Amino acid sequence: MRLVVIGAGFAGMYAALSAARLRDIQGVSPEQFEIALVAPEPTLVVRPRLYEPKPETLTAPLQEVFKAIDVVYVQGSAETIDTQSRVVKIVTAKGAKKSLSYDRLVVATGSRLFRPNIPGLAEHGFSVDQLDDAIALDRHLYSLADRPALNGRDTVVVAGGGFTGIEAATELPARLRAILGKDARPRVIIVERNSAIAPDMGEGPRPVIEDALRKLGVEAKLGAGVASLDKSGVTLSDGERIEAETVIWAAGFRAAPLTAQIRAERDNVGRLLVDRDLRVPSVPSVFATGDAARAACDDVGNYALMSCQHATRMGAFAGNNAAAELLGVPTRAYHQKTYVTCLDLGEAGAIFTRGWDRKVEMVGEVAKKTKQEINTVWIYPPKAERAAALASADPEHVTNV
Repeated sequence: MRLVVIGAGFAGMYAALSAARLRDIQGVSPEQFEIALVAPEPTLVVRPRLYEPKPETLTAPLQEVFKAIDVVYVQGSAETIDTQSRVVKIVTAKGAKKSLSYDRLVVATGSRLFRPNIPGLAEHGFSVDQLDDAIALDRHLYSLADRPALNGRDTVVVAGGGFTGIEAATELPARLRAILGKDARPRVIIVERNSAIAPDMGEGPRPVIEDALRKLGVEAKLGAGVASLDKSGVTLSDGERIEAETVIWAAGFRAAPLTAQIRAERDNVGRLLVDRDLRVPSVPSVFATGDAARAACDDVGNYALMSCQHATRMGAFAGNNAAAELLGVPTRAYHQKTYVTCLDLGEAGAIFTRGWDRKVEMVGEVAKKTKQEINTVWIYPPKAERAAALASADPEHVTNV
């Protein structure tokens, strides 16, 4: 028997861990039941922190963890999925191709930043989405120090006033002063199409966020979007021109393109619709999890968001359930009634909320300490010790805050 997991993000990592845990509990050997994980690199990219400096340091190795729990790591990118013959076709970094058959498949391919066809965006826009994107932005910011302080050198436009845009924007004043000098006066502008900043956060947290932006000197231009970009700035949908040598796109995400190969229903951002076991109902032997899946968290209408908080727990349930089907034991219905957010606000601290109504529990430095603990402890992989790693993947206890 073979279970294949595609993706080494939060969902994929926990799917492999959880499947290995159930295999161990059932006393089945790795020779009898192989668990294989396919990803370009055996590393976890800690995406919630990619708005910070030195993004190349924000990864965690997984190879030793996989070895400790007898998960086979297959290096390469999944290129095609043939659900009829149950084969995943993989291409390696050097272009070689190989096939991997499966008895059960967990699709944990994550999400990608949505980049619309706006003139100049592909050529002149930066992002903090993928590791390579964040590294390119970091290098660009450092290169500003070698340019004359003219024509928008010290101005950054962040397109998108949601979670990602706010974290990127509030970190930028300190990042730019560190690069340009403590006396620099960088200008950071968030451009948001909606009439309010943080449109998905609700009324409760918004005054805290708005106060933080004021303290940091971050401007917000609401009710307008970016219409076009060029090398020296942006033109907004209302006709305003902003000279800026740095534009960061942070406006929306979509499920990774590989999910489109699976003939099944999707939501408006490309996520596969799954049942409570995280199974794709119309496609035998396929589970989807993390940002690749639209999953109900409870019985009152709340659905998992594209966040590592949901991805880790979803991954644990998906891996457990895919393994359970092969091992002939009961599956466990995914549920995640507890929901918290912790939004970094740069030098203004952070804000911590609880519940789907986002009730504010902590602000400022107290919340900042929690955010730092999340970023440096909570979301990192377990140690490469078999017993501890397997124990960390009990679906009922993963991300139970």
